[in-house]
Amino acid sequence: MSRAPRRDHGAATVLVVAMAGVLMFVMVGLSAAGGLVTAQRRAQSAADLVALAAASSLDDACGEAARIAAANGAELDECHVDGDVVTVVTSVAGPAVPWRAVRVSAEARAGPA
Repeated sequence: MSRAPRRDHGAATVLVVAMAGVLMFVMVGLSAAGGLVTAQRRAQSAADLVALAAASSLDDACGEAARIAAANGAELDECHVDGDVVTVVTSVAGPAVPWRAVRVSAEARAGPA
């Protein structure tokens, strides 16, 4: 019984396909993380602006906060006025993922020093 010599043709192709899959998985994870960081920065910026606007308009602080939040593409989730200090929580949409709706929120406080 003689055996034909085994050849390794195509072995590198399997390795390249596997490594491409791993690389694609890592890139998707990194892009999702980058999207979350960007959304967090937008939410914090909106919260800071909303708190400052609400603190400068204490007559209708929460109404002004809602208006400024909408103008910045955010939603006003909470608004508390305690004397001259206004505390707000805003949220923005996070990165689009097919299995879940992601919202990122941030809190800010403004008032006299």
